[in-house]
Amino acid sequence: MPTDLSPLWISLKTAGLATLITFLVGIAAAYWMLGCRGRWRSVIESIFIAPLVLPPTVVGFLLLLLFGKNGPLGQVMVQFDFTVVFTWYAAVITATVVAFPLMYKTALGAFEQVDSSLLQVAQTLGASESQIFWRILLPLSVPGILAGTMLAFARALGEFGATLMLAGNIPGQTQTIPMAIYFAVEAGAMGEAWLWVTVIMTISLSSIIAVNLWQTHYKRQIRRNPVGVVESNEPILSRGRRTESPQIVPLAKSRLSYLEQGLLVDIEKQLANFTLSTAFTAQRETLGLLGGSGSGKSMTLRCIAGVETPTKGRIVLNGRTLFDSERQINLPCHRRKVSLVFQNYALFPHLTVAKNIEFGLQHLSKTVRSQQVNQQLALLQLQGLGDRYPHQLSGGQQQRVALARALATEPEVLLLDEPFSALDTYLRSQVERQLVEILSTYEGVTLFVTHNLEEAYRVCEKLMVMSGGRAIAFDSKHHIFEHPRTVRVAQLTGCKNFSHAAAVGLDTIQAIDWGATLHVVEAIPPDLTNVGIRAHQISLMPDPDPSLNNTFPCWLASTSETPHRMTLFLKLNTEPQNPQDYHVQAEMFKEKWQAMKDCPLPWYIRFDPLRLMLLACLK
Repeated sequence: MPTDLSPLWISLKTAGLATLITFLVGIAAAYWMLGCRGRWRSVIESIFIAPLVLPPTVVGFLLLLLFGKNGPLGQVMVQFDFTVVFTWYAAVITATVVAFPLMYKTALGAFEQVDSSLLQVAQTLGASESQIFWRILLPLSVPGILAGTMLAFARALGEFGATLMLAGNIPGQTQTIPMAIYFAVEAGAMGEAWLWVTVIMTISLSSIIAVNLWQTHYKRQIRRNPVGVVESNEPILSRGRRTESPQIVPLAKSRLSYLEQGLLVDIEKQLANFTLSTAFTAQRETLGLLGGSGSGKSMTLRCIAGVETPTKGRIVLNGRTLFDSERQINLPCHRRKVSLVFQNYALFPHLTVAKNIEFGLQHLSKTVRSQQVNQQLALLQLQGLGDRYPHQLSGGQQQRVALARALATEPEVLLLDEPFSALDTYLRSQVERQLVEILSTYEGVTLFVTHNLEEAYRVCEKLMVMSGGRAIAFDSKHHIFEHPRTVRVAQLTGCKNFSHAAAVGLDTIQAIDWGATLHVVEAIPPDLTNVGIRAHQISLMPDPDPSLNNTFPCWLASTSETPHRMTLFLKLNTEPQNPQDYHVQAEMFKEKWQAMKDCPLPWYIRFDPLRLMLLACLK
């Protein structure tokens, strides 16, 4: 049995100090590398990781060159009559160097696993970089950071090779447990060696087991749901009407003017697949951004919020310049007074509902913050849920909390990025009605991104249809749906039937693909290329009506069924050869289909001249 326990105290002292230094430096380095995207990132990271892959003796040799009497740091310390080599300080330095990569990589991995939308929404709620780090990033990374700390401690405790070269093996001064084991074995004292092996294994494994147990407890606490999540009937407010008529003015880029009130956007951003180029102005209203995936809708919102930076252009809100590439103005998110509601809501999982709503109100007194939170809870009908965590809420409740949090900061622009996409059909309808009621009293500009055509029609007053990064239509929702000017706009607003077309008279066109000559009411545009009609606007009759024009015999190629409607795939003038041989598709309610399906073919199809859309080339 050893009588000298100094290796234990020296190991604990050096490993403890090394872990503390590694903890601080490792987290700082990981946070810095999290935002580092330069060409030197891989080189810097290789240097950080090198002590983990290099042999300990190589690390010790390099440290000896650095801190030795002839080394750059050693020469500096000599001037102050101070030396590191063969002191316990050297043991701390070597333990820190070899443990640092574990702390750094674990902390960086923990930071990278935090949903970036949480950090971005915190920016839009007025939080500075330091506030985001301390209140969001660090708390959500605690399990990973704690694991990295324990791994770093265990690595520092077991360091041998580098410590032997720089600190030496001086009993009572620099002899740590690993060195005591080595020299005990060398001297044939196997009992002493076994004792120190048992001690170091007990300390290291106990630390790791303790961390694992804490992480298990932490996960249980996060996932614990004592009250349950019930997808019940969500309360709905009565619908109201706006008293003010909204106005929105699309502007060509050459005519963009300065707005004293409202939002002006005139930006370009170079992306991997296309260039986002959009220009519009909006005042107090709800403007819907409609388009396919990758058309630039969400990127437009992110540029307005400040979480993305346009390549050039400007953004002006109520007379304040948020971004101007020529004047080199780019206000940070927390100064823009713009709130962004993400598709996944981005609620802070470690904060209660009340704390989530209060997050952007830290500049107010505690009393005022409490009043604002209670007001938002009442407005969104979330009373009694303030002490719950996001995982204890239903999808509809989470959506309303995200909206309450966004409105609590009193933003001048509210950006909603597909806010209903995560909800089922029933909750979607309920929350949508409540949103319409809330927006009816909201004094700012609302931009609403959606793929759902009916949703856009119900929620929004004006629509901007986007394709390939450009706005290809900008008008009232009625005009966009009833009178689209291009094939692409008609497609994006749900039209399924198109034919190449050519004018054959002042009020007559030839639908080339359908083999039909059609009478039209609308003036034929000079750039006519296509004619279209929506599926639900096609009429079907079992017998011809001589008094109606644009009527043609048709045969049924195939059908498609939904719970309430039937889609019929029809071929004009001749019988189809196979189920894919059809010209148009028509939709009808099942009640009418039941009355129609047993009628003998051919049936008769009619294209109402008032419903025909005369379209220009695809854009």
